[in-house]
Amino acid sequence: MSEDIRVVNVNKDYTSGGKSMHAVEGVSFDIKDAEFICIVGPSGCGKSTLLRMIAGLESISGGEIFVGNKKVTGPSPSIGFVFQEYTLFPWRTVQKNVEFGLEMKKLPAQEREKVAAKYIDLVGLTKFKDSYPYELSGGMKQRTAIARTLAVNPEVLLMDEPFGALDAQTRNILQEELLDIWSKEHKKVLFVTHNVDEAVFLADRVIIMTARPGRIKEIIDIDIPRPRIRTETEVNKVRTSILKTLFEEVQKLSDH
Repeated sequence: MSEDIRVVNVNKDYTSGGKSMHAVEGVSFDIKDAEFICIVGPSGCGKSTLLRMIAGLESISGGEIFVGNKKVTGPSPSIGFVFQEYTLFPWRTVQKNVEFGLEMKKLPAQEREKVAAKYIDLVGLTKFKDSYPYELSGGMKQRTAIARTLAVNPEVLLMDEPFGALDAQTRNILQEELLDIWSKEHKKVLFVTHNVDEAVFLADRVIIMTARPGRIKEIIDIDIPRPRIRTETEVNKVRTSILKTLFEEVQKLSDH
């Protein structure tokens, strides 16, 4: 059974030159079942920091994070992370990049190949399985990174602006492909984005964060059936509401 993710009153402080800065303050939310949650907020509000704390890649200054009943104290195989940068090994083919995490788990070669092939097919790269990263487009590199993360079967998929560097058309295609993968794999997804259109298209819920220190300003449920039409009236209404709330926070930054 899939386990809930619980973020409980989490804080993150940084100290530099004797001065302390509050990056994230009092953040609490849950991810249940196979929810797809997006986080939006002004630049520098701690979205990526929050994601890294959930992944166990960064320490927590206060509060707790749980996967099921287990407290997050460091990186865990139950949590997968897809970065904005194309974090592929240039000397490995698509097949061998996707197999990497399985090698770390000491799976036999034949089983690694089988599992990797499944996820390479899932992201539509079977014809490119023997290609190296320099031979791939940006979208294909990110598909490979997603396949590599899914191959180790994490409970939750954390995605930090994974489509941010892509052109609009490729980004839209990958959003649709990600939703298709999500519906098949039944993973919890926590997805950081600056793009409100992307958040409304993808998410069950959108978490809006305040300007630094990053707190949760509002959580919006999106009860619009999928597949969503980007131009439909209900989508536009939700998008406008989120943009209005975000604008209030961005204004706070410009007022300082």
